[in-house]
Amino acid sequence: MKSLLRFTLIGVGIVMFITGCSSNEDRSATSDSSNSSGESKNQITIVTTIAQIAEPIEQIIGDMGQVESLMGPGVDPHLYEATQGDITKLQKANIIFYNGLNLEGNMEEIFENIKDQKMTLALGETIDDSKLLKDEEGALDPHIWFDIDLWKEALESATEVIKEHSPENAETIEQNKQNYFAKMDELKKEAEEKMSRIPKEQRILVTAHDAFGYFGRMWDIEVVGLQGLSTEDEVGLSDIQSTVELLIEKQVPAVFVESSINQNSIKAVIEGAAKEGLEVELGGELFSDAMGEAGTEEGTYIGMYRHNVETIYQALRRGGDS
Repeated sequence: MKSLLRFTLIGVGIVMFITGCSSNEDRSATSDSSNSSGESKNQITIVTTIAQIAEPIEQIIGDMGQVESLMGPGVDPHLYEATQGDITKLQKANIIFYNGLNLEGNMEEIFENIKDQKMTLALGETIDDSKLLKDEEGALDPHIWFDIDLWKEALESATEVIKEHSPENAETIEQNKQNYFAKMDELKKEAEEKMSRIPKEQRILVTAHDAFGYFGRMWDIEVVGLQGLSTEDEVGLSDIQSTVELLIEKQVPAVFVESSINQNSIKAVIEGAAKEGLEVELGGELFSDAMGEAGTEEGTYIGMYRHNVETIYQALRRGGDS
């Protein structure tokens, strides 16, 4: 009954949203209307689902607008369901960005219904499928922000949408993007230097769910996630046991928890390894589907990525230099 009620409320919200959007003849009319009501022509209102999109876009538009993420620290986008407040924020936005590739699975109907009324872009779906990872069942991996090069491509597409909305600011927006991309290039160099110092045989990353596939591909690290691409997948005893066997076989020194995922499954792996005589450390907390608190280094895309690199390096570099 609760599930039916929640679904009904969201459905009502979608109808209200569409009704509000349809009062505007088109995207340009939305922008012109907001400008005529006193809003500065330079001000852009952008709403995103995840902070991995919001924070870089905030750097790219600078003081020309406002960016808000619906999902904050510790929030799992795979399970997230939109609130009426979220729908109101989407209704007021000039531009909506989300990741797509089924990351925000419970919001797909909302985005499908609003894409004709709002400037809406799924960043992950701007990437050619040939560059995307798939699981054993053929599902596309949505966690593309862990491939710095792919994330630049996605942000490039988002930037073009912003420039289309605000052509008078296109030059400044483009320069901001180039400045931000230079920082991403520097991050890539730092990560490459660190990851290359982990002994080849120790490059095995065990986490709560399969969010680090692109990270692993980029830095030549074997990635093992107890859950699949989505946290909706169940973790069974066989998953835990097979992971324990892998740890023993390859003498993996550490496993990792994620800030947005329940830690119980990873703790069960550590306990299982201990029963088999292998002491496995908790390597630390990684940021996967959510970033850190706003105002902290980990609350930025670059800071989050750097934190993960350093945490993984320190835990897996056994036999490497310091």
